[in-house]
Amino acid sequence: MQINPPYLMFLGDVPDQLAAKTAHGIVDWRAEWCIGQMRLPGCGADLHLADMTIAEACAKGAKTMIVGVANAGGVLPAHWASSIVAAIEAGMDVASGLHMKLGDNAEIAAAAARHGRQLFDVRHTDQRFATGKGTKRPGLRLLTVGTDCSAGKKYTALALEKEMRTRGFDADFRATGQTGIFISGRGVAIDAVVADFISGAVEWIAPAADPGHWDLIEGQGSLFHPSFSGVTLGLLHGAQPDAFVVCHEPTRTRMRGVQHPLPTIQQVIDLTIACGQLTNPAIRCVGIAINTQALDQAAALHVLAEASAKHHLPAVDPVRFGVGAIVDRITAEYPASTRTKTH
Repeated sequence: MQINPPYLMFLGDVPDQLAAKTAHGIVDWRAEWCIGQMRLPGCGADLHLADMTIAEACAKGAKTMIVGVANAGGVLPAHWASSIVAAIEAGMDVASGLHMKLGDNAEIAAAAARHGRQLFDVRHTDQRFATGKGTKRPGLRLLTVGTDCSAGKKYTALALEKEMRTRGFDADFRATGQTGIFISGRGVAIDAVVADFISGAVEWIAPAADPGHWDLIEGQGSLFHPSFSGVTLGLLHGAQPDAFVVCHEPTRTRMRGVQHPLPTIQQVIDLTIACGQLTNPAIRCVGIAINTQALDQAAALHVLAEASAKHHLPAVDPVRFGVGAIVDRITAEYPASTRTKTH
């Protein structure tokens, strides 16, 4: 699918910043494509873009309205339809990463047909996948895993791609969620794949490659999350990772959306290795990525230093301080993979 920028980012009336994580991800990694945001009364998220009406966005050249939200169940609230229809009537296409398809709303579907506009549902694909086989394939793969959902797995994989390419690695980000697909222009929303085919879909996303090539695979959920662990396990088996990075948000005590306590970083390392050895006996942890956004500078540095000392691994905040230390570790443990082409 070809989704045309510039974008008007639609946030509806989501309650908080995390509910607009899709929009935040696009702005953080493709800011040049985003010309403004549209919020309904009561919206608790802010992308720090100019607030615009649909008419103002069109005047600035907006081609596509992005429904940049993530909510439980991926539903499209009925009261958002009028804003989406207005965008279509003004000449914009509309793209969404929700589970519910835009065209499943009769009002939206009729408006798109009437005005000849396109509706993009990036969480849905026409691609058919085989079941996973778990056969060892050439190439190197790194998977980001987490103590929870929404802990920084996508940002870590993107930051690793950027740093590794700068250093001459042959490395590609592989999107497994709707935001990553918006950012990279390719991938599969793994949580929309029928369960039997999750590992096969990941084998399709990150297929056999040159021996020194790195696929940096975006993780989803957590092996410890009662809602999403099934997706996480299928992704782990299909990724067949040589290396993984644990992503963590240090201020949480419970996993998002449930009452279960947050696992420790060590518990995630141990269970990821135990489960990952099924398809790659050589799987190993190469670093820890900690989201320190809620901490001041001194507290952030203390948390990172403490985690590094406790686990004998590089610990970084990918956004705040970069991922250089993790790439140093990868360089040391996989030296042959550095002698590859530069993007």
